[in-house]
Amino acid sequence: MTATPTFMAREIAEIPRAGERLLAAGDAARLAEVLKSREIPFAVICGRGSSGHAGVALRYLIETRLGLPVSASAPSVVTGYARPPLVAGALFVVVSQSGRSPDLVAATEAARAGGALTLALVNDPDSPAARASDLVLPILAGPEKAVAATKTVTNSMIAGAALVAAWAGDRDLAAGLAALPGRLDAALALDWSDWGADLDGAPAAFVTGRGHGLGTVREIALKLAETLRLPALGYSAAELRHGPRASVSASTPVLALRQADELAEGIDALVRDLRRDGLRVRACGGPAGTLPWLGDGHPACDPIAMLVPAYRAIEAQARRRGLDPDAPVGLTKVTETL
Repeated sequence: MTATPTFMAREIAEIPRAGERLLAAGDAARLAEVLKSREIPFAVICGRGSSGHAGVALRYLIETRLGLPVSASAPSVVTGYARPPLVAGALFVVVSQSGRSPDLVAATEAARAGGALTLALVNDPDSPAARASDLVLPILAGPEKAVAATKTVTNSMIAGAALVAAWAGDRDLAAGLAALPGRLDAALALDWSDWGADLDGAPAAFVTGRGHGLGTVREIALKLAETLRLPALGYSAAELRHGPRASVSASTPVLALRQADELAEGIDALVRDLRRDGLRVRACGGPAGTLPWLGDGHPACDPIAMLVPAYRAIEAQARRRGLDPDAPVGLTKVTETL
């Protein structure tokens, strides 16, 4: 008898169509025209958890494609310390699945009162965070019931990339996004169960990458923690070479993600060095890759596609361990309405 698929598995399977729907809507291009008409000196990105990881991906795109410095907002500065930021003229982007986190709403309201142009990337355009913002970019992921967010994360990343592609007039990035739904479809067939098996009995795990892949690195580490109850750390490949390297051992598997850009050789070198030291490393992409992959696509889009086989492996490993990937212990979810 075939088991009923979990909500998490169903939502992972919906990722390609959700991304396709978002790109077809064209909302990012419309909002980019507003941004082009403004003199924006810097940007601030606000988000927690998985939405924060999408914000990391957006930060790299803004800084590499537009040259604007980007800061991460700390909502507690507003909600705890009552110190509104000096952000006049800036672009303040709040990234949220539900748009209902009180601290994110308060930070957005403070930024708008402080003269920032506020933009909400949300799944619910009628949410409090959206109402607190000047502009809204709906991510159009559809209902998401599993506590562990998947398609809202990928669509948040796609929305940010589409916004930057239109804002910067980056034709290569736009072409990479146009190809992304097809690559997401193909990524559903990739089997990363060998990496999942490495996690059996591990006291902790590491995920590493750089640049455009860093948001994905941190997102996968979070999914390991919340879905498998496995302490997991997501580090830049540059950071992992320093203090954290001392805690990597034969019992702590490493997943390395590598996109084909200027930072690729540094990731390849780290994988070689860790393997030389006898450590367990599974790598995606490049000459050191051992996990099934699609081949190189656009370097800002590939890390989004890499989430798909990682999510599938984590969901399967959770079921194998008798854990419920839809309802991790001690966690709840604000149900999306769109």
